Amino acid sequence: MMTNLLVMREYIKSFYSKYEEFIVPALKFALALILLISINSRLGYMESINNPALVLVAALLCSFLPLGMTAFLCGAFLLLHVVALSLECTAVLLLAYLFILVFYFRFSPKSHLILLLTPLFFLWKIPYVMPLAAGMFGTPAAAVAVVCGVVIYYVLAYVTGNAAALGAAEADSMLQRFRDVTAGVAQNREMMIVAVAFAITVLLVYGIRRMSINYSRAVAVLVGTLADIVMLLVGDLMYDANFDIGAVILGSVAGAALALLMQFFHFNLDYARTEKVQFEDDEYYYYVKAVPKMAVAAPEKRVKRITTQRAHQSVRRSHTRGRSGK
Repeated sequence: MMTNLLVMREYIKSFYSKYEEFIVPALKFALALILLISINSRLGYMESINNPALVLVAALLCSFLPLGMTAFLCGAFLLLHVVALSLECTAVLLLAYLFILVFYFRFSPKSHLILLLTPLFFLWKIPYVMPLAAGMFGTPAAAVAVVCGVVIYYVLAYVTGNAAALGAAEADSMLQRFRDVTAGVAQNREMMIVAVAFAITVLLVYGIRRMSINYSRAVAVLVGTLADIVMLLVGDLMYDANFDIGAVILGSVAGAALALLMQFFHFNLDYARTEKVQFEDDEYYYYVKAVPKMAVAAPEKRVKRITTQRAHQSVRRSHTRGRSGK
């Protein structure tokens, strides 16, 4: 079973390296298309941008541009939809954007994929994979990108959940509506608990997977998953955040499985062949632990071609042998 998985991994890696110039734009296009469709389907307050043709053109542009441009276009779509709904919500969303500018672009300016995928995975009910993946493949600064994604999701969740009330309020209560929206977002206990739990999980997973222990990455995923569940449940008990306990546990298990799957295809070690080496130079004495990567060469398919001339020659030889035998 493991051999078959390793062979499949080698096939996928070989296929990706061979067609990378086509696969990367296709993946960027698919990501941008899914994000923009999700934004329009969840919000859809501005009809002029809720257009399939416009979405396709924007996604096509994103396929040839850096991921930062995808984040910019998604942010622009969000802002335009919220502008069409309420000026107060627009002000709150701009404050969220200011938070992202201050922290995200200061500490984690290259984690665009984490920033984009975190709200999307919330919509898919498996956001718990993001802190695990960020800790596995990123740096401690990736926690900032995860937290920014959490803030964006909960701001939009508040907007969509209160769209009817926000759109029907009177114009003379604009200041009061702004206060209500700001308080509704800032005092969201669920958002605060999730943001803190995810940030700690990223740091915990990163710290464990950097340790010199066998199966450190798998241990990091398992410990991070358990720690995340415990923090969310404790936060729910302390602050009455009304988490769906079943969804938290099932989503965390699914997130751990996805993180382990990504780990298998990205970085898999053969700890059975671990070697410990000691050597020294004029200034230091070194203790080195060498763990080989687990790899299996994909079998090559060889096709033997027989030309028509060779086929006739083999037939003639068989006839000649048959006559000589008689």
